[in-house]
Amino acid sequence: MELEHYQQIALYGFLVAMVFGAIANRTHFCTMGAISDWVNMGSKTRFRVWLLAMGVAIIGTQALTLTGRVDLGDTIYHTTQFSWLGYVLGGFLFGIGMTIGSGCGQRTLVRVGSGNLKSLVLLLVLAISAYMTLRGLLALLRLEITGPTTIDLAEKGLPSQSFADLLSAASGLSPSLLGIGLTLLVGGGAVIYALRDPKVRTGFDSLLAGVGVGLVVVAAWYITGVLGFDDFEPIPPEGLSFISPVGNTLTYLMTYTGSAINFGIALVLGTIAGSFLYGLVTGTLRVETFNDRADLLNHLYGGVLMGFGGVLSLGCTIGQGITGMSTLAPGSLLALLSIIAGCVVTLKMQYHLYDDQGWWHAMKCTVADFLPSR
Repeated sequence: MELEHYQQIALYGFLVAMVFGAIANRTHFCTMGAISDWVNMGSKTRFRVWLLAMGVAIIGTQALTLTGRVDLGDTIYHTTQFSWLGYVLGGFLFGIGMTIGSGCGQRTLVRVGSGNLKSLVLLLVLAISAYMTLRGLLALLRLEITGPTTIDLAEKGLPSQSFADLLSAASGLSPSLLGIGLTLLVGGGAVIYALRDPKVRTGFDSLLAGVGVGLVVVAAWYITGVLGFDDFEPIPPEGLSFISPVGNTLTYLMTYTGSAINFGIALVLGTIAGSFLYGLVTGTLRVETFNDRADLLNHLYGGVLMGFGGVLSLGCTIGQGITGMSTLAPGSLLALLSIIAGCVVTLKMQYHLYDDQGWWHAMKCTVADFLPSR
């Protein structure tokens, strides 16, 4: 049976996502874990690995863009609609959610594949919350937040919100020339900074995670932007992202006969499958359940915040933090910084809550942590 064009692209996405799922399972690639190591233990190694992935993704994606292989103009990252409050508020809420839910969107999928039933519950709640924010009741709230605070850059004569176009408008220099400079500065700088750590430079799993995840992001752009190009059945360029696709996957599974698979859905299913197969082959599959009522509630709250916040900010730590950053878009940077901020604040709150002196005390201590010492 010959596959339709969109089915071929979905199959490629599934296979690439399987590689991603296996890598993430083996190396414990997790943005929340990287931030937690830095905040709680002072170790930047996992964060440098994450930056390595971002740097590789930037260099590879910009190479595809600057050579004309992939057009990012129609993607959500280069839109002229700059929803600054959506990026900030959505990112911050997502950062809180991923911290109390013990992992971001991609980490949740990887844990589901490895047998974690806690993550399965979180995934279902995340999917429902994301879809409600996309097309359901929460979409009304999303529009109330983003509508009045969206800046239309097209009215200011800008073709997109990419850093290259913004700097070109301000300086008069060529966007292509600026794109090359930004790629070397941001992408190359991230790679160099990451590799300065001997643990990253000489650690097999560190290099596998950083380089492997970065190349998977580039592969996603290549599949949809190059292989997906078709005059009669075009596939819009799409990178590696999980929040909205998780919601669409749940709908697809429930309405299979009336739905068609797409690249995002294939990424979700492929990540779970890759993690599962890796766990099966290595004998690391392990069923994990909730420790207590508080653990369950944290995962439920986390799922809601991740679904709503991820859609509001147009992505998660992968969708905005690596894929979005690979397009060199200011919205992605704003969302990423907000996610990190939400995660750091929540980690501090969790630390102070161990004193058993209540939320108000923990909040005061957290605020004090960010104030300059006298």
